Amino acid sequence: MDGASALYAGEVMHVRLKPRRHRLAYRLFSLLLDLDEIDGLNRRLRLFSRGRFNLFSFHDRDYADPAAGPLKAQVERLLVAAGLEPDGGPIRLLTLPRLAGYAFNPLSVYFCHRRDGSLLALLYEVNNTFGQRHSYLIPVAPGEGTPLRQKAEKRFYVSPFMDMGLTYAFRIHPPGEDLRIAILASDAEGPVLSAVHSATRRPLNDRELLRAALAYPLLTLKVIAGIHWEALFIWAKGIGLRPRPKAPDAPVTVSPAHRH
Repeated sequence: MDGASALYAGEVMHVRLKPRRHRLAYRLFSLLLDLDEIDGLNRRLRLFSRGRFNLFSFHDRDYADPAAGPLKAQVERLLVAAGLEPDGGPIRLLTLPRLAGYAFNPLSVYFCHRRDGSLLALLYEVNNTFGQRHSYLIPVAPGEGTPLRQKAEKRFYVSPFMDMGLTYAFRIHPPGEDLRIAILASDAEGPVLSAVHSATRRPLNDRELLRAALAYPLLTLKVIAGIHWEALFIWAKGIGLRPRPKAPDAPVTVSPAHRH
């Protein structure tokens, strides 16, 4: 039995809307990893390992607080601290694994479920190119349908070309046969940046991992190289640099559920 974990193949598109329009699109794959299944995947797959080098690998220290214990327990503690009541249901992480030992994840998303399969909350974990990490925890409103709609005030410096006074609006089609994550960043005058990740589910097995490695060679290096290359184009269009503020004192920003 393959379980809930899967590979998603698709693309990411970013459009900067102002003060200068700029578009970026690239092909991408990611893994949806049920945190309770990772050890089983480590045993079953030849091309995937946990905590050691392989063509594809997952290292717990790449996420959350490396010194704070098992990853699922950390997420559950965050849920409790936010006033939620996790009941041991699955937590599934959408992320880019290490490929040949290297990874950079601008965004990883934890889908936190109750035992009955309903979503309790989403945790958006953001990394910037300065080695900093911050997360946004947003409960799922009772009875929320698809797509999920969530909001958070920007608290963490990501791009040197983006102001801090922004609001993120998330529109999420959770992983199924397809997934779609759309993020709209807006200031007081309207939208500034739109980003969309669309992908299709594939089984997580050695055949599909090899297929992904051949279709997306050196993907993780291309992600970080692409970020810096596109930054040059943005700078060349006359968009100035924003100063980098101090990172938030708290590692997680908790936002209220968005009600329609």
